[in-house]
Amino acid sequence: MAVYTDVTEPQLAEFLDRYDLGSLSSYKGIAEGVENSNFLLRTSGGTFILTLYEKRVNRGDLPFFVGLMEHLAERGLSCPLPVHDREGNALGELSGRPAAIFTFLDGMWTRRPNLDQCRGVGAALARLHECARDFPLTRQNGLSPADWRPLYESCGGRADEVEPGLSAEIEAELADFEANWPGHLPKGVIHADLFPDNVFFLAGELSGLIDFYFACNDLLAYDLAITLSAWCFEPDGSYNVTKGRALISGYADVRPLDEAEYRSLPMLCRGAAMRFMLTRLYDWLNVPDDSFVTKKDPREYLKKLRFHRGVREASEYGLEKAAVTKGTA
Repeated sequence: MAVYTDVTEPQLAEFLDRYDLGSLSSYKGIAEGVENSNFLLRTSGGTFILTLYEKRVNRGDLPFFVGLMEHLAERGLSCPLPVHDREGNALGELSGRPAAIFTFLDGMWTRRPNLDQCRGVGAALARLHECARDFPLTRQNGLSPADWRPLYESCGGRADEVEPGLSAEIEAELADFEANWPGHLPKGVIHADLFPDNVFFLAGELSGLIDFYFACNDLLAYDLAITLSAWCFEPDGSYNVTKGRALISGYADVRPLDEAEYRSLPMLCRGAAMRFMLTRLYDWLNVPDDSFVTKKDPREYLKKLRFHRGVREASEYGLEKAAVTKGTA
């Protein structure tokens, strides 16, 4: 979370007048994150999170994001719940930005996940997929394989500034994805960004998921691939197969993979690494150093991409055949 747009106390007090949350006690910006402005909000009625949606978020997508969190919370998945004003609106306007208030989720994210946490996040991801089966709204993935080449081309042929030969490597990978991406796999609503800083734990137990602002409709197993890459690599860049086995088993206990998903997991993991490498590459090359956007080194995901390219069987990730069904999911 982060703060890009300032909010004055009179502006916030006027905004809160629309809600039954009591009087304003205090508010302060939350420093982490890259997409929106977030504030820890305390009122006489409790503690909440105030989010102002910045320019990188499409206003037209907000009903999907807010509606999805409400849908999931109603079905027992722990995530922030949108707070409605007296007229029933979950979205408003504050400081020239779309704004919403959410319930406060207790917990902290982990920087060094253990096996139980990996198993827990796998199970939570599968529950998200299951709970969202009947969510009526849809949103196209704006960072799908069809978007990767335009994103790469927007880097202006400068990839070799990050590492010599990177342009040719990316071109070869994109050609393979365009020819062989397994688009026939089971689809549904995915989180698409379930990194450790978007999962909270409290007293050793998973307490909830946050940051649904990349959520969309896409391949369910691709979401698992994203999560594997985010949770199961060690700081030295090595893949921890024991953590991978725990995460996948947690997922499969709720939603077993089908045979096609099993066979496609290496390609999906390569794609997940490519997606995050390209977005980081774009920011690395195009975003000014003095901007509010936190730039992340694309070479972290380049190393992961190269690891996944060497994987031939899903079993190398720790996925056991017992976690696979013969039918479709």
